[in-house]
Amino acid sequence: MYLITNRKLTRSKDLKAFGKTPSPKGPNELRLVKVEKESGQWKVEKLDDKLSPATVKQLKKKYSLDIDIKLPWYQSLKVACELFDRARTEGKSILFFVHGYNNDVEDVLIAARKIESLYNVIVVPFTWPANGGGALSGTVAYLSDKSDARVSAGALNRTIGKIQQYHLMLTRAQQKRYQKEAGKKHDQNRNAAASLYTKLVERDCTVKISLLCHSMGNYVFKYTLKTHENVTSELIFDNICLVAADTNNENHAQWVGQLDVRKRIYIVINENDAALKASRIKPGQEQKARLGHYLKKLDSPNATYVNVTDVEHVGSEHTYFKGDSVRRNASLKALFNGMFNGESVDSGLDYHADNNTYTLKGQ
Repeated sequence: MYLITNRKLTRSKDLKAFGKTPSPKGPNELRLVKVEKESGQWKVEKLDDKLSPATVKQLKKKYSLDIDIKLPWYQSLKVACELFDRARTEGKSILFFVHGYNNDVEDVLIAARKIESLYNVIVVPFTWPANGGGALSGTVAYLSDKSDARVSAGALNRTIGKIQQYHLMLTRAQQKRYQKEAGKKHDQNRNAAASLYTKLVERDCTVKISLLCHSMGNYVFKYTLKTHENVTSELIFDNICLVAADTNNENHAQWVGQLDVRKRIYIVINENDAALKASRIKPGQEQKARLGHYLKKLDSPNATYVNVTDVEHVGSEHTYFKGDSVRRNASLKALFNGMFNGESVDSGLDYHADNNTYTLKGQ
């Protein structure tokens, strides 16, 4: 599994490689890391940044990339090609995952692997230094993570920009292959070539890319819209899934309304979410109602609000997209399966005009 991070990295070959503070080069510094589990132990490989000219030339030829091999290219290009190729070959979607408060890297990896297993997707986590304030606890630790979340917004914005760049590059390369194939087969008939090209594109297993932000990961995501040269509001993802959002419900339409997607923006709410209730009271009277557990003022015109409060086996859970909630409720699992795989799930939902929410049919 590949991770994207702005954490400080050490020379360790295990999970101690991930520090609890941002990179000393600045919180916007990004690194790609490959993590595997062998014989019960995590193995960490920090990928070298710059690709050799020979590797760039090889990638350009293999994937028909329209790139200048004389320019500097980095490991992110190679990893993007690998992930895109794997997704097409295995018929899977890619899901970028931004975790929440007080998660160390092992927590993130375990969650990502569970999501992959449950929903047959390729998960790429973005991990920011959410260590709960280190030796701190309670309200101080929570506020420490909120501070780290804000300064990590630039790194997440850069990550989303790279996703957009490589997705467009690889999609266009595939389309050029089909144009060449159709033109070669019908070199004397433009209409027939155009028709074949359309059929080839439609038949192709187009890679879907979605974003899952959980808990305080939504707070990081929100602040990307305030960064210099913001790209978050551009058309990049099929679905954006804002689950158990630990960010203010108040005025959320101002930033959610800036987002664009191919399919849907899903905001998933559990009114009984124990973690969000706790986060609301930690800083005292200053903390406002959280978007992920409040069923009022749901007024962003481009968002689909999904209320799972009364869904069986959700209860007071905060991570109800994995664990017992979805293992014991097939309908809930199907809901998240569609969301995370870049599909519209509206057909499985009932609409409630009184509060602008959707619920699972029959629940």
